[in-house]
Amino acid sequence: MVTERLSIEGHLLDENTLGKVLSLLDGHGVQFRIRRFVVGEATNEPSLIELDLTAPDDPTLKAALDALRPYGAEFAVEDAQLAEADRAGVLPEGFYSTTNFSTLVRLDGRWVPVESPEMDVGVRVWREEGRWRAVGTPMHRVRPGDRFVVGVAGVRVIPEEVETQDEEEFRFMSNDVSSERPKSRMIAHCADAMRKAKAEGKRVLFVGGPAIVHSGSAWLLERLIREGWVDVLFAGNALAAHDIEAAMMGTSLGVDLAGGRPIPHGHTHHLRAINRVRRAGSIANAVAEGLVTKGVMHACVTKPIAFVLCGSIRDDGPLPDVITDCVVAQDAMRAHVPGVGVAIMVATTLHSVATGNCLPAAVKTYCVDSDADTVIKLTDRGTHQAIGLVTDCEFFLKELVAQLVSRAELSYEPPLRQSGSAA
Repeated sequence: MVTERLSIEGHLLDENTLGKVLSLLDGHGVQFRIRRFVVGEATNEPSLIELDLTAPDDPTLKAALDALRPYGAEFAVEDAQLAEADRAGVLPEGFYSTTNFSTLVRLDGRWVPVESPEMDVGVRVWREEGRWRAVGTPMHRVRPGDRFVVGVAGVRVIPEEVETQDEEEFRFMSNDVSSERPKSRMIAHCADAMRKAKAEGKRVLFVGGPAIVHSGSAWLLERLIREGWVDVLFAGNALAAHDIEAAMMGTSLGVDLAGGRPIPHGHTHHLRAINRVRRAGSIANAVAEGLVTKGVMHACVTKPIAFVLCGSIRDDGPLPDVITDCVVAQDAMRAHVPGVGVAIMVATTLHSVATGNCLPAAVKTYCVDSDADTVIKLTDRGTHQAIGLVTDCEFFLKELVAQLVSRAELSYEPPLRQSGSAA
């Protein structure tokens, strides 16, 4: 969205000039709010009106202005208004609340891009080496004396570039959240986006839930990591714990992944796995000591790629690498967002929504879940760029790996339970 202030001075009430101006704005799809209206007291005195305009993009706003020029319309471009924070962790009243679209703020007559765009944060500004900088800043990072943009004056929100016709048709199709969609085409679209991102030097972020392990498809994610298709992993304690359980004992939630049968006392396996890693001190130490010899987390450590494990109130253990402070976890996630070109979210509602809140709109985002509610919640909470696919994680990962890795190279060796390993 783009916001500007428009001023028009003249005999606005003669020949319904004001009505024509407002009709033109409405016809161009520009919303308006009357900020000030001063009527000339004498017949020869001009009237003045100031309007706050909101348009979907710059071309729309420019077209409206061109149509209004015969009526004496001029933009009254203002600098952004600033206010200082007076206490830690509290934004100034009336702070500008961001979207995840690219944003500019006008400071000393120049448009300054906002760094690290994400939704629902403030915009902190400061001068550095003679120039202005602006950055999206969450509440918990606010410090007394920090200056923030307040109000909407001097702020421009820029929608992402127009997609190609093929992408527009694809998005139209995929935004209809339903299991009755051509899944193979959607997965091929995701694979193409990953190839393009890697070719452009951007990174691929994968956000995963424990169903990936429970369904026996963790080896597919492991393959993507080892082949270099995933650069960052966001997950919770559960995915890592059950992945390590599978690597140590061949089970997930106590179910033998090779045979599909529950193992006696198998419900304790994930706790025993967590306990062993805690004794080692970290997942990396457990890999180095030979406690973990395969699996997703083994691939993360040995490839290596970055991973962030964010905890929740229900976690067992948790593993020593899990960040249990949610604010610290948010910042750890934010640290890995720059440079991400594609985000793939599979079988996790909470981590998908949390990640979506941190992503700029320019990041191509794919959300995969067997429950359509996960996709709907993600888009309802502002991640409008997300493309949803309602299917199970095993099918998605198998097809994605097939798109990116030669089918002849695919082989599956289920985790084998070691005799006496649960003792």
